[in-house]
Amino acid sequence: MAELESKQIDAILDQMKYDSNGLVTVVVQDASDNTVLMVAHANREALRRTLETGEAHFWSRSRRTLWLKGERSGHRQRVIEFRVDCDADCVLLRVEQTGGACHEGYRSCFFRLMRDGQFVVTAEKVFDPDTVY
Repeated sequence: MAELESKQIDAILDQMKYDSNGLVTVVVQDASDNTVLMVAHANREALRRTLETGEAHFWSRSRRTLWLKGERSGHRQRVIEFRVDCDADCVLLRVEQTGGACHEGYRSCFFRLMRDGQFVVTAEKVFDPDTVY
């Protein structure tokens, strides 16, 4: 992702359409194989930090705080592309993922598949969350 000046970042952030809580949905996709890794939310500051640093930042709705992906686990997301949808209310981050994206230890948060009316785990864990968190 190219470095941007502060004015450019402000112009991008001004174009976003935030919901009533000041958030946009963020879909995170592996840039190398297109796997959807996770979905999160970001406020203006999280988007700013993402654009400034090139690393994915989000807003935790449950903890009500900013967080850098991989801050505790070391499983960071380096942003390769920053895309926005046609309504400017959803961001797609294409990233280079280090380790797993899922706090349960999987590469992707989408490790369950509905089969015959039940969810089935279809992936192997890539790390043990008990040793990371």
